[in-house]
Amino acid sequence: MTTIAPGSTIGILGGGQLGRMIAIAAAQLGYCTAIYAPEESGPAADVSPRWTRGDYEDAAALAAFADGVDVVTYEFENIDPAAVEVLASHGLVRPGAQALRVAQDRLAEKRFVCDLGGLTAPFAPVENLDDLEAAIAQVGSRAILKTNRMGYDGKGQARINEPGDAVGAWNAIGRQSAILEGFVTFAEEFSVILVRGADGEVRFWDSSANVHVDGILDTSITPAGPLIEGQVPAARALARKIADALDYVGVLTCEFFASADGPVFNEMAPRVHNSGHGTIEGAVTSQFENHVRAICGLPLGDTALAARRVEMRNLIGETAHDWQTILSDPANHLHLYGKHEARPGRKMGHVTRLTL
Repeated sequence: MTTIAPGSTIGILGGGQLGRMIAIAAAQLGYCTAIYAPEESGPAADVSPRWTRGDYEDAAALAAFADGVDVVTYEFENIDPAAVEVLASHGLVRPGAQALRVAQDRLAEKRFVCDLGGLTAPFAPVENLDDLEAAIAQVGSRAILKTNRMGYDGKGQARINEPGDAVGAWNAIGRQSAILEGFVTFAEEFSVILVRGADGEVRFWDSSANVHVDGILDTSITPAGPLIEGQVPAARALARKIADALDYVGVLTCEFFASADGPVFNEMAPRVHNSGHGTIEGAVTSQFENHVRAICGLPLGDTALAARRVEMRNLIGETAHDWQTILSDPANHLHLYGKHEARPGRKMGHVTRLTL
């Protein structure tokens, strides 16, 4: 197993808040970081000494970047796997490109999980309006039409409540290749976040109950309560199968619905995840530190809760300006991402509240 020693440089694809928090964790362990992104700057620029501006399609720039670092990882999944393959031909990349291929294609992702024995929402592929009408007949008229690629935080999606909504939904997603997912009756939503080392060791954090508002995660609360906790073992078993099948190295997140039929797989994210931000103060070892440990071949850290209750709340848009009130409560831990414009729906930071 390749070990990357402290003092080495970790390359990070993407310079957003997740890259920022990976870089902070890396610095605490004695690593340098370098960012590669198409933007001129971003939240990670405040904490990482090197920023390379380059396109993910620029093979020469990617090769030069890989040659200047000791291991490469990524903070988000909307990167062409071909870019990761270029990097891998010049050095070590963790996680690998296969995780991106599966996560980027919702249809492939659902089929992949079903092949592993996981339970998903009923689904059908959609390439045109005729397909959509046939899919509605197959999975039911209450469904969600999602672009097969891209889209997050509710973007690239349209609800269907009756067959007559088909045309409007198809137009709303831009008439793109899509997947229709039937509605799942569920009581709560939760995440399974794991870290897998290059040696195959897997550790899980306690699952949180996730509450979404307007398609964006609002709060994550741990412990998650008896309903979710009763379904966590089965969800973890599936998440481990996914990680093993991908020969995954790093932090992997799988999102689930807690239903009467057990945990229903929703989607996976091959990266550190918003619902795990509370682990920075709320766990013995955060998701960010363990991601660095895993990709560098270090021993994995303890994922146990560090408090009796952990509540992470996203600061969306103007709510981030309430830092004075947030900091007046000693139980709160504030994280602002250094974004300069507080637009509606934009994640500006988060606050984690611990109950000891």
